[in-house]
Amino acid sequence: MNRIIGIVAALALSIGLATVTLAAEGAVISGEVKKIDEGAGKITLKHGPAKSLGMEEPMTMVYRVKDPAMLKQVKVGDKITFEAEEAASGYTVTKMQKAK
Repeated sequence: MNRIIGIVAALALSIGLATVTLAAEGAVISGEVKKIDEGAGKITLKHGPAKSLGMEEPMTMVYRVKDPAMLKQVKVGDKITFEAEEAASGYTVTKMQKAK
C-alpha cells in the first residue's frame, strides 16, 4: 500500500513540474526591437505569438517597460526574448534580454 502511495505521489510531482515548465516556456516571447522611446518609457516590438498574453498571432505593438534602464540595453533591430504582463494601463515588459 505504501509503495502505491509513493508511486502516485511521484507521478503527481512529475506532472506538477511538467506543468510549471510548460507555463514558464509559454511566458517567454521572441521579438525584434522596432522603436525605443526612452522619454516615455516605451518600446515597440515586432513579435511572434504571445500565448501568455492571449495573443495567438504575430504582431507589432508598443509596450511600457517596468524598468526604463532596460531600454538602454537594446537598440533598434536587436532580436530579443521578453516577458510581459497585462495591466489596466496596457501591456508592460517585465524582463528582456538579447536573443542568443
